[in-house]
Amino acid sequence: MSGSKRLRTPRASKPAGKAKAPSRSATKAAEPPVDVAVGRRIRDLRRIRRLSLETVSARTSLSIGFLSQIERGLSSPSLRVVATLADVLGVGIAALFGSSPGGDAAADSVVTRAPQRPELKLWRTGISKQLLSAAGGDNKLNLFLVHLEPGGSTGDELYTHDGEEAGLVLEGEMMLTVDAETWSLKQGDSFRFASRRPHRFSNPAGDAKAVVLWVNCVT
Repeated sequence: MSGSKRLRTPRASKPAGKAKAPSRSATKAAEPPVDVAVGRRIRDLRRIRRLSLETVSARTSLSIGFLSQIERGLSSPSLRVVATLADVLGVGIAALFGSSPGGDAAADSVVTRAPQRPELKLWRTGISKQLLSAAGGDNKLNLFLVHLEPGGSTGDELYTHDGEEAGLVLEGEMMLTVDAETWSLKQGDSFRFASRRPHRFSNPAGDAKAVVLWVNCVT
């Protein structure tokens, strides 16, 4: 009887407390990474065009420090910032996507396979864009698949850029503002407008993402 009492070892509960430390590190590891490839592409295009950070800063009203962080992959830009930089660099947004995961898709290819789609993840704003057409800086027409996470938005500020755009809502709901008018677009609804008209868009849903087939044409 006395021997059986010695078998009680309640100290086993102490190691459970140590399990909390890995959970903190796991949370940090799960944080979405910035898109380093996009930053490098912006830097390369800027250097090819022989534009200094000071010049780009003056033309975009973005600070030199912020531009440097974007180029080094230390900051994730909004879609408005990406569109503004594309204008200054004289390219469409698709040219900032960098190389595709497959790495073997030619800029003049007719077909783009699903694994070859370059993706621009603007994780701070809840927006990601997959380029469905072949990547290339000279392309005038580009097709995207835009994913809007719940609450995802381009921001409160309206923005403009070169070209024309159109789209079709495939899933969920999207709020679209062009000039002073706002529309609620749901599955099956479509739109078209000149990109020089001030605009913004968002996903108003709190529990469902929206998916939009989006076309951008650089004029």
